[in-house]
Amino acid sequence: MPINSINTNIGAMIALQALNGINGELATVRARIATGLKVAGPKDNPAVWAIAQNMRAESKSLDSVKNSLQRGQAVVEVALNAGEAISDILMQMKEKVLAATEAGLTSASRQALSDEYVALRAQIDRIAGSATFDGVNLVAAGGGGGVKALADARGGMTIDVAHVDLSTGGAAVSGTRTSLTGAVGSADIAAIDAAIQAVSGALSKLGVGGKSLDRHLGFVAKLQDTIDSGVGNLVDADLGKESARLVALQTKQQLAIEALRIANQAPSLLLALFRRG
Repeated sequence: MPINSINTNIGAMIALQALNGINGELATVRARIATGLKVAGPKDNPAVWAIAQNMRAESKSLDSVKNSLQRGQAVVEVALNAGEAISDILMQMKEKVLAATEAGLTSASRQALSDEYVALRAQIDRIAGSATFDGVNLVAAGGGGGVKALADARGGMTIDVAHVDLSTGGAAVSGTRTSLTGAVGSADIAAIDAAIQAVSGALSKLGVGGKSLDRHLGFVAKLQDTIDSGVGNLVDADLGKESARLVALQTKQQLAIEALRIANQAPSLLLALFRRG
């Protein structure tokens, strides 16, 4: 094809192709700067985008795991507070039992001690029955209400905290006297001591479960941060680099426009060859 032709301007075609290519690169750089992403969709990099989407799904799933663990923490915390209150009441009950063993105690005094003791024992059931969070009670009468908190994003593992009955009908407290009327002796004191120890043991188990929830929540939070960081490494744009590239492309764009202008002038310059002097 002739270089000097008024029908086909090769120089203009080349300059236009270069300008279109530069404009396409500019659009890409501007999109990266606007979104902060070098891989914003499947067309940018299909493999990396697919990996990033899978990791984003994993990270979002961990939000549910964290919510489940936090719910478990709240349930255990309520149960621990109730258990501590019950343990304190048992110590007060021991005080009343010990006072009731005194020889020569009048009937009125013994009745007064018994009334206080019965009221304290009834308070145990009220505390155990009201220690509920989101419908779950770990210390109420009966055997239900355990915690099964999610431990992974696939739902295959859980952190379990078992129910412990701290009501007066449960194994821990049921051995104590129902009242202080009648003879009170060392066996009754021993029963109260056994109840205190049983409640302390139950609270220890709840504490271990609560600690497990705390540790795993910390791990899940770090895992989620690591996944989010990894996704960022895959798809986030280096804005410093993109800024420098933007300046370079804008300069190249101006040069391409100038080259196109010069190329478009070539056909008119051919007229000079046919002018007579």
